[in-house]
Amino acid sequence: MTPTRTRRRRLVAIVAGCSAIGLMLSGCGATAGGNDAGADKFTLSTSTPKPSKDIDKFSWALYAEPFSLDYAYAFDYPDNQVLANMCESLFRWNPDLSSSPGLATKFEHPDDLTWVYTIRQGVHFHDGSLMTADDVVASLKRHVDDKVGSFWVSAFARVADIRKTGDYEVTITTSVPDYSLNSALVGAPGVVESAKTLTKDGKDYGNAATGVNCTGPFQFDHWDAGESITLKRFDDYWDPNLKPKAKEMTFKILPDANARVNALQTGEIDGSWGVPPNALDVLKANTDAGNVYFGNSTSVTSLITSNFNGVFGDVRVRKALMMAINRDALVQAAAQGYGKKTDALTTRNVWVDAQPSTVNSAFESLEKQDYNLDEARRLIKEAGAAGKKFVYATAPISAASDITSRAVASAAEQIGLVPEIQTMSNSKYTTLFSDPAARKGIDLFETSWYLSSADPTEMYSVLRTGEFSNYGGWSNADFDQLVNNAIGTKSVDERDRLAAQAAKIASQDVVWSPLYENVTLLWLGKRITGAAPSINYMYYPWAATIGGR
Repeated sequence: MTPTRTRRRRLVAIVAGCSAIGLMLSGCGATAGGNDAGADKFTLSTSTPKPSKDIDKFSWALYAEPFSLDYAYAFDYPDNQVLANMCESLFRWNPDLSSSPGLATKFEHPDDLTWVYTIRQGVHFHDGSLMTADDVVASLKRHVDDKVGSFWVSAFARVADIRKTGDYEVTITTSVPDYSLNSALVGAPGVVESAKTLTKDGKDYGNAATGVNCTGPFQFDHWDAGESITLKRFDDYWDPNLKPKAKEMTFKILPDANARVNALQTGEIDGSWGVPPNALDVLKANTDAGNVYFGNSTSVTSLITSNFNGVFGDVRVRKALMMAINRDALVQAAAQGYGKKTDALTTRNVWVDAQPSTVNSAFESLEKQDYNLDEARRLIKEAGAAGKKFVYATAPISAASDITSRAVASAAEQIGLVPEIQTMSNSKYTTLFSDPAARKGIDLFETSWYLSSADPTEMYSVLRTGEFSNYGGWSNADFDQLVNNAIGTKSVDERDRLAAQAAKIASQDVVWSPLYENVTLLWLGKRITGAAPSINYMYYPWAATIGGR
């Protein structure tokens, strides 16, 4: 689920001699080819050059300060990319988006309701204590504890019991079949923390004073609020293949996109995920400073309707706004061509286990809201929405956010709506994805929503009635039944077929408005190398692979 997950951008108004707003409305400067525009600008990589030596330390840029290092609340890019290097899950998410054993070495499924996990032995927490089944049980049970209020509780919706059945064995029993459970345990829902630490730190667990005490290749050192988070190498790490090549790494919190890019170019900061698209051409050309890499992504930039009681409660208005945005041009202006227009809320690579015919059906059956101002104006008039106001929230994460917000506002005005842009800090913006109070008065906001596994059902499960991430409170009984049936279906292809039907309903109702697929962006400065460019960095100890060139 962008779980987590977050998304936005800012600044810059001129692209190829044409204003960003003009691009959105007229397609000025857009490259012919639509969905494939910009495809010649980059090549996906599966790796970067191997390091030649160990190093003392390196620095990494964050666009916002993590909300928390408590895995129960790690729901965004900054939180998870830090946490992934300290805390590990039962399964590991690999750069090719496959999964493999992590803190669980294997699992058995003796019947439809029972999952038995064998826990890895000889694993130490950062305080030196050994991990056992007790720690796994305590860690997973936090997600269903109302006092904790985990952001990931929906992953355990079908879980009836989590118990220790051996010193290194944990059994999960579900109330009804759940074949998406193991996919969830690849990410934050599957993280294991010391039971003693959880008890000792209580409500302070994961904050700047306490940090975390997990099993990963790096351990928490200190967190200077608003400034940086420093991790140190854990020398007693269990996996020799991921022993860190750096003794220390520091995440620098740099909310200003221009300052972040300047720090990369000057070498003040060694690396970054999520490089602002408007800086990519400049950074690509500056090979003396470092290199840009492009990798696998499960992320789609979309508009989230967060208020179905306002003007967007009428599906005709949601469709009209989509028709008023020239998405081909948006890819060029906001993503600088480093993306691909889409009508789907998922990328094709998360349908990896489905039959090709199922995948094709999933994407070809989606409703297409092609650029058509006349039809958009007709729908607004038919809905009686002309002159009605809505609030669009944005944040200054990079130039793309500003371009998108201006494009949405301009498109809305062109069809008779009255937009109000509400700009907030990067950190406050992240709370839109976890705090209902933060969304009060907001009708629409942008997301670059990533999936944390190669399972398309994850995307549609968050749109079910009452789900934590169903931000607008949308509800459709047929949709809910399809998703629930998919989760309870053993056959992967049948599960994906049901997910495809759910995707069609979500598309017809424009629950979220997909704009374009993203690519994972990685900058490695001239001192360092080794990280694989892939969205798996959200749940994989990627920093352990980084060393000196």
